This record gives sequence, C-alpha cells and structure tokens, in this order.
Amino acid sequence: MGKEYSVQEALKLAIKAEKDSMDFYVRAASVAKNERAKKVLEMLAAEEATHVKHFFDHYKGTEFGDLQSFMSTPVDTKNPTYMKLEKAISEEMGEQKALELALIEEKDCIGQYTQLAAGVVDPMVKAIFERVVKETEGHYALIEAEYAHIMGMVNDSDMDTFVRE
Repeated sequence: MGKEYSVQEALKLAIKAEKDSMDFYVRAASVAKNERAKKVLEMLAAEEATHVKHFFDHYKGTEFGDLQSFMSTPVDTKNPTYMKLEKAISEEMGEQKALELALIEEKDCIGQYTQLAAGVVDPMVKAIFERVVKETEGHYALIEAEYAHIMGMVNDSDMDTFVRE
C-alpha cells in the first residue's frame, strides 16, 4: 500500500524531480551532436521548467526560495540519472545513451507521478499530477521516436524489437 501524501509533500517531491529532469535535459542537449536530438532535448528541458512552475504555483513551503532563484540553483550532481549521464558523456557515448537514460527517467517519473496522484486528496493538485503524467507519457513517446530516428529504425515494429524490450 502506497503512502498518502499531503499536497505540500507531493508538490515538494515533484518540484525537485522536475528540476532534476530539467537539468538532465539541459546537460544532454549541451553535448548532443545531432541537431534534431539537441532540439528535442532542449524542448524537453523547457517543458520540465514549465512543470516546475506549475508545481511551484501551489507550493507553500519556503525552503526553495522564489521560483527564479530555485531555477538557477546548481545541478544536483548526486542525482543518480545525472551521474549516469555524466559517465556516458565522459565515455563519449553521445545522444544514444542520453536518450536511453531519458527513457528510463521518464518511465520512472510516470510511476512516481501516478503514485503521487493516487496519494493526493486535493482535486486540483491531483489534476495537476494527472496532467503531468499525460505530458510525461508524451515525453516518453517523443524520446522513443527520436531514439528510433538516431538508431535508424524505420517503423514501430523495429521500435518494439530494439526499444521496448
């Protein structure tokens, strides 16, 4: 049985997760050599920033400071997904590995936000989490399509074989 989250606990978790995702995409885009992949990663970073703002609008805590200050805080270099990205960059694994990590990150976010939505009673905040789940599912599909493009896959049956294992 999952934990029932207070609205503020759920928002705090979501703010941190979205900022981490944004930082991941900014970093991945900064090293992408493929222009199309770079644009996708930059777009995903911008969408994650929008998610932070949506959650921030309802958060009443003060530990993050104001939105602008929070958004400019340094990257959490201890975040496991970010650490894997840095390792892939150091090994010159490029956008393929970044996209693989992004798929994992988005899938984890879908699970986390689904759980948070189930544990929040406030209907307005629940609706925000549910909307973010749908947007994150869209991110996953976009990343999956870009991965297929990078890998030279031509149709969904190839994606089933190589991506959705």
